[in-house]
Amino acid sequence: MVGAGAAGLSLALRLARPPVSAVRLDTVLLAAPPGPVRTPPRTWCFWEQGGGPYDDALAASWERLRVRGADGTAVTAGITPLRYKMLRSGAFEALAARALADGPVSRVEATAERVTPVRDGALVHARRADGEGVVVRARWVFDSRPLPRLPPARTTLLQHFRGWFVRTARPEFDPSVVELMDFRTPQPAHGLSFGYVLPVGPHEALVEYTEFSRRVLDRVEYDRALRDYAERVLGLRGFEVTACEQGVIPMTDADLPRQTAPCAFRIGAGAGATRPSTGYTFSAVQRQTGAVADALHGGRHPLPPRPHSARARLMDSVLLHALDRGRVDGPAFFTRLFREVPAPRLLRFLDGRTSLAEDLGIGAHVPVAAMLASALALPLAPRRFPPAT
Repeated sequence: MVGAGAAGLSLALRLARPPVSAVRLDTVLLAAPPGPVRTPPRTWCFWEQGGGPYDDALAASWERLRVRGADGTAVTAGITPLRYKMLRSGAFEALAARALADGPVSRVEATAERVTPVRDGALVHARRADGEGVVVRARWVFDSRPLPRLPPARTTLLQHFRGWFVRTARPEFDPSVVELMDFRTPQPAHGLSFGYVLPVGPHEALVEYTEFSRRVLDRVEYDRALRDYAERVLGLRGFEVTACEQGVIPMTDADLPRQTAPCAFRIGAGAGATRPSTGYTFSAVQRQTGAVADALHGGRHPLPPRPHSARARLMDSVLLHALDRGRVDGPAFFTRLFREVPAPRLLRFLDGRTSLAEDLGIGAHVPVAAMLASALALPLAPRRFPPAT
């Protein structure tokens, strides 16, 4: 496996715990050494019912979410039987290190440079931090690295964000509820923006500024927007920033290839695990890597499945087109959905786990004329390569 992010580690953990009747699979996990190639620390959020395999590593979890409209009107909803969970990459890596110790998965710190198909397998050429070359021969290769360039798409928006982990002297946060989307931020001319608050205690939270738009901001712009949100909107004073995180998540209707050679595949975001309409990835990664591990343990061809159904991908494509063309007011669109649709059902919809009848019911709460116009225009929209970020 190439890459030790969410997808690579999730697949490694599943392969390290085979079913009783399965054949042991010797696995090599190539992880980039510390340095510019390694992905910086990040936070993943997802929802699931009841306990999960990573609960011991969670930073926090919640049973209530809140969305605030641009006018400050709040919609607070319980999501039982689901829980919204926050997992930091460092804790996930530590959990994986403990679980993979003395098992069938060997970790090698080296940067993969290329994958070469050979008879009945592939060669992965990599290089250690000291410059030493490493070559791994494998029957199957699963690559979870980010794509060097996105394929052409009818619509590509970027979900880009910067977050501060803050500590306050006074109790400023309600640790029982997540501010999922707070639209009291200045809205860009194109796209939408919102604040996002994950409270891990009365005095500590991850406070983020997020945009859906065509271009990323520079560091000064992010920090200006974050400070405005923290101080003007949230009213925080005298807080300490203990850590930062920043990222870009492509929201695209591009067709992402899952197979790059007869024995080489992509998994994770590069194989379509990111939900185009929301940017959420972690739950789909679990479904995808679970299916791959089941295929390997069962001796079947391990082509990673598409994590989202054709119906979900079509709905996302229409929504992206409508947002990109300015046919819908993003803050009003999402606020209305959370106000009028029961939150557990809406989260299942965002995870692609609702029936056709439920999807049609949720569709009654969106601007039908605008969405229909985008649906009719979509087949005529050309596919283009997105500009480099």
